[in-house]
Amino acid sequence: MRTPTSHPHSAARAQSGAIRGWTLVAVLAAAAAGAGAGWWGKSQSGAGAAAPGTPASGASAPGTSGPGGAGGPGSRRFGGANRVQPVSVQAARKQDIRVMVSAVGTITAANTTTVRPQVSGVLQSLLFTEGQQVKAGQQLAQIDPRALQATLSQVEGTFARDKANLDNARIDLARYKDLLAKDAIAKQQVDTQEALVRQLEGTVKADQANVDSARLQLSYTKVSAPIPGRVGLKQADLGNVVSPGDTAGIVTITQTRPIALIFSVPSAQLPQINAKLRAKQPLIVEALDRSGNKFLAKGQVATADNAIDVSTDTIKLKALFPNADDSLYPNQAVSVRLQLDTQSDSIAVPQAAVLRGAQGFYVYVVSAENVVSTRVVKPGAVDGDWIAVEGQLEAGEKVVIDGVDRLREGAKVEVIAADPRQRQGASGGGRRRGGGAPGAASGAASGAAPAAPGASAPRGERPGKAGSAPQATTAAAGGAERPRWLDRLPPELQEKVMKMSPAEQEAWIAQRRAERAKREAAGN
Repeated sequence: MRTPTSHPHSAARAQSGAIRGWTLVAVLAAAAAGAGAGWWGKSQSGAGAAAPGTPASGASAPGTSGPGGAGGPGSRRFGGANRVQPVSVQAARKQDIRVMVSAVGTITAANTTTVRPQVSGVLQSLLFTEGQQVKAGQQLAQIDPRALQATLSQVEGTFARDKANLDNARIDLARYKDLLAKDAIAKQQVDTQEALVRQLEGTVKADQANVDSARLQLSYTKVSAPIPGRVGLKQADLGNVVSPGDTAGIVTITQTRPIALIFSVPSAQLPQINAKLRAKQPLIVEALDRSGNKFLAKGQVATADNAIDVSTDTIKLKALFPNADDSLYPNQAVSVRLQLDTQSDSIAVPQAAVLRGAQGFYVYVVSAENVVSTRVVKPGAVDGDWIAVEGQLEAGEKVVIDGVDRLREGAKVEVIAADPRQRQGASGGGRRRGGGAPGAASGAASGAAPAAPGASAPRGERPGKAGSAPQATTAAAGGAERPRWLDRLPPELQEKVMKMSPAEQEAWIAQRRAERAKREAAGN
């Protein structure tokens, strides 16, 4: 039996038909890609002529912000290389920069005591107001003294009796000695009287101690402040029977004037701190709230601990604050700034002006012609919102503090107020205008405004991923806003797109993207 086989001519005809089919598809695709490329080339040629030397989409321009300049302000995603960008500036200046060390500390009372009664009794009165400042020795409470007053009277009576007996024994002794001198009595009787006198002297001395003790106990019925400070909330009420064994006592006193602050700094700072302390030079300490924004008080370092904490490699410091306004409370957690030194006449700029990129740290300087240039700097000590820098920067030169994300080397800028409330049109009465026109309203500061609902820019024109940032717009003559990427289209096409509804614009953009994807696929 013969096995059926394919005829060689039939296979050749099938292969030839397939080749002709694919060739026809390729020709049609090439024609469509050519037509789309012609239109897109016209729209891009207009943008290229307006910004010669602009890097292609996805490329980075030298001196752009961000590490390596990726996605920098020179790319098309920010609306063109030579578009005037609104920025806020501030002049560099010479000033003294404090070398500060930041830490976290806890406020501690210089002394704390719980006032407890030293005798038992009924609490008759409280002579303080909760929260008031009291002096050492000031009476705070009164305990019923009647029982102890009776005890004092009893021991005073015993003392008076024994004292009278002692006086009588001394008189008898004097008589006996006189009779002994006349040889009228025996010497033994004189010796016995002398012993009696000494015995009574001891009794009187003991009675005197009892009297002193009773008086002391009676004085304890007046409860006094042992230290100066601020009293807390009362722990006992009138009419309560109080005793020395009460745990809570009557009230607590914390010495808050002065008040102490305990905080830790890296041990590497210890030699400089010790040198200041030995030289009796003040080490200024600032206490701020937990957020570090609100200033609370200023004090000085009093002493350092006697050992370094090996687990954290830090040394504890104790600072004292006058605290005359009671702004600091015991056990309060605060942010701490310790001033170690002062750098005189340093060139300083706002911290917001210092950027970091592939070339290191740098700032944008605005010239008199409103053109920005990059200056590489070396940052130094930070003092509040200002930072000391070293480099080719002079006092008085204006550095960009807002709007740096849209800049590149040599870009033209328009200087606007840093405070949005001070910008023209901030009250809402003026028209918002983009494109860097002179006298731009506050809306131009960001260089972006919300796009029409559902609209999106062609590939390479959006400031970021979908939904990540507002779409860049420009203002029409009538005050209406439109996407900036329309400026790259022919005038007749711009008018057509602007007349579309948001849904039609979105469909039109999707179609353009699909054509571009086909063109790129054909090119590959």
